[in-house]
Amino acid sequence: MREFIVGKNDAGQRLDRWLGKTLPLLPVPLAQKYIRLKRVKVNGKGAQRDYRLTKGDLLQLYINDEFFDRPREDNAFLSVFKPVLDIVYEDENIIICNKRPGLLCHPDAQEYVNTLITHIQAYLYQKKEWDPKDEASFTPALCHRIDRNTGGLVIAAKTAEALRVMNQKIKDREIEKYYLCLVSGVLSPKEGLLEGYLWKDEDKKQVFLRDHPVPGGKTAQTEYRTLAVKNDLSLVECHLLTGRTHQIRAQMAHAGHPLLGDGKYGDGRLNRRYGRTFQALWAYRLEFAFTTDAGALGYLRGKTFEVSRDKINFLEEKVR
Repeated sequence: MREFIVGKNDAGQRLDRWLGKTLPLLPVPLAQKYIRLKRVKVNGKGAQRDYRLTKGDLLQLYINDEFFDRPREDNAFLSVFKPVLDIVYEDENIIICNKRPGLLCHPDAQEYVNTLITHIQAYLYQKKEWDPKDEASFTPALCHRIDRNTGGLVIAAKTAEALRVMNQKIKDREIEKYYLCLVSGVLSPKEGLLEGYLWKDEDKKQVFLRDHPVPGGKTAQTEYRTLAVKNDLSLVECHLLTGRTHQIRAQMAHAGHPLLGDGKYGDGRLNRRYGRTFQALWAYRLEFAFTTDAGALGYLRGKTFEVSRDKINFLEEKVR
C-alpha cells in the first residue's frame, strides 16, 4: 500500500484521472475496477471515480508495486489490460500466433505498447506463467519477425532453452516458411525459383535486387508456385530458401509482378484500383523440418502449423 497527500496542483481533479496520471502503466479498465473494489481509498474510505480531489486528502492505493514504475519498453506489457492474440498453437515452451497486418512485432520509437511481443508478454503474465520479478534474466521473446503490414505466423519462446533452440533451427534453415501472396499479372513459368542479390539501403529502409553479385549484396532465393489466376491477379505460394528483408516483395517486383497493395515496391495504379493500402502477403505455414537434435523441442519434429484460409484477408479479394 502506498499513500499520497493531495497538494494544491492536484486539487480539483477527478480521482480516476489523477490515478491515470500517477500510474500510467495501470490500464484504465483495471484502474476503474480497483476504484470499485475500494482498493483506492480517500481519507480511509472508498470513493467514486468522479470524486473531486481536495487539497489535504489522504489517498491510499492498494495496488501492486510494479504499476508505480515509469513506462519503459520492458514493462509495457503491464499496460495491456486484455491481450488480443490469435493463437494457432501453444505448449509449455512456445506459442505460435497469427499476427494481423498493421501490428508491429517489436516496439519502435513511436509504439511500445500495441505490439505482438507486448501482447504475448501480457498474456503470459496474466496467466501467471511468467513474472519478471521471478526471473533472473529471461523474458518471453519472438524467435523471428515479419513486416508490420504482413500478416501471419510468428513463433515466440516461453523459455530460454526454447529461444536458443528455435533461433538455431531458423539459422540452420530447419524451419520451412511458406507465404501466400497476390501479385500483378501471370508469372511465366507458373512455378520456379527466383534468385538474385539483395542489398539494403538503410537510409531509405528499402532493398534492391540485382541479377549479378554486387558489393554488400546477399543471395536471395524464393521458390514460387502459382495456385490460381483471375483477371490480372495471381495467387502465389512462396517458399523462402533464404530470409532477407522484404525478400518476397522485392523479388516479385523485380520479376515484374509486384504484390497487390505494396506501397514500397508495388504498382500505385493497381493498388488504388483495388483499394489496397498494404501488401497482400501472409506467412501462412510453418514446417518444423528438424534434421538435427532439437533438445527440449524434439517433439515438434515433423509438425506443420497453418493459418486457416478464412483468416487471410486478401483471399476473398473481389477481382475486377
